[in-house]
Amino acid sequence: MNPCRGLNFVRRVSGRKDKLRPLTFLLCLIAACIPLASKPSFAMQAAALPALSSADALGAELFARSVSTGMVLVLVRGNEVFFRGYGETAPGSRQPPTPDSLLRLCSLSKIFASDLLIKLAQTHTVRLDDSLARFAPPNARVPSRTKPITLADLATHTSGLPREVEPAPRGVAHFTFPDYATRWRWLPAQPLRSTPGTAALYSNVGFDLLGDALQAAAHEPYAQLLAERTLVPLKLRQTTFFPTPAECARLLGTAKNEGPCTSTEATAASSGLYSTAADMALWLKYLLGTGTPAQNPAAQAVYLLPSNLTSVKGLDHAGEPSGIGLGWMHLLALDDPAHLVEKTGGGAGFVTYIALNHVRNTALFVAFTEGSGSTHFNVFKASNDLLLAVCGLPPMPQESIRPHARPAQRTMHRRKPG
Repeated sequence: MNPCRGLNFVRRVSGRKDKLRPLTFLLCLIAACIPLASKPSFAMQAAALPALSSADALGAELFARSVSTGMVLVLVRGNEVFFRGYGETAPGSRQPPTPDSLLRLCSLSKIFASDLLIKLAQTHTVRLDDSLARFAPPNARVPSRTKPITLADLATHTSGLPREVEPAPRGVAHFTFPDYATRWRWLPAQPLRSTPGTAALYSNVGFDLLGDALQAAAHEPYAQLLAERTLVPLKLRQTTFFPTPAECARLLGTAKNEGPCTSTEATAASSGLYSTAADMALWLKYLLGTGTPAQNPAAQAVYLLPSNLTSVKGLDHAGEPSGIGLGWMHLLALDDPAHLVEKTGGGAGFVTYIALNHVRNTALFVAFTEGSGSTHFNVFKASNDLLLAVCGLPPMPQESIRPHARPAQRTMHRRKPG
């Protein structure tokens, strides 16, 4: 696939061609073309790269330092897949995780939502500069500040909305709050913290509202829309918001009782997806462009530069972002061979992570389950370094890493993914 084929689409997704901001187009052009067009042929580079199996020892060290109950690691390079499960499926089980062990993806759900946003923009069902108000329920008010909140603002965490509606009530199952009615009752009285598009603040409720907008635009429930446009075409048969009792029996357990395995449709676009390592291998191929179908390059493009925003908060768990995409963060310069596109997740006893290096056509997925110990070890940085080692590249520069990144093991809040 020609990676530059998506450029005309990048022009279109924001509406009329003359309305696309020049900076946005330039960044999308660079993201879509430079790293991919400049790399050598895959056959040439693959022969010179470390084998994916070399990650086994690095994964074992990563697991040991994370103090987790269990960990799954998936690496993809082209059509080659490496999987390893470490630790236990639950404390005391003495069984390692398998490719079919059920996982909570947590905030990795957001990159499914932004992928769906691009698909609906491609079919002219929505535009990135559509206002959220266009898709609000009847008589619902959407706050604004100088300008309205757009779908792009929601997807880039620049809507001005806070991270959460409020803490979930005690006893509520993970990723079932807030539901549709709750967030739309809350929204009208919410003062925006910044003018949309001018400052970044990580927002789970922003992605919940993005999912609401997409289902309103397509006139079908979000879960059904995602299944039709993504899960079924990619054969992600174990990725769901509605786990069966048999699937729940395969959910990895943590050191604490994290409550029931149940339907998480209420927070489908922000955090609700369950999946498996086997399905994540297919998803990584799609993201790299080596699967069939392959993701539109516009879904991973840079849309905002942090330096052009008044503030950036909550986006740096894996490192200081050099660019902000639709749910994705970019680390290092676009022309740096070690440039990564990444997304973090966490909650309900899980920490999850995806990182892509397009120059080496290699991607990583890793998930940890909470253990009984405690550590401030930065699992995201270590995962970046593991991926870069398999790519034959040096570790991420220290200055790009957040000094006090979230530890792998901590008291997992009921609703604090990402």
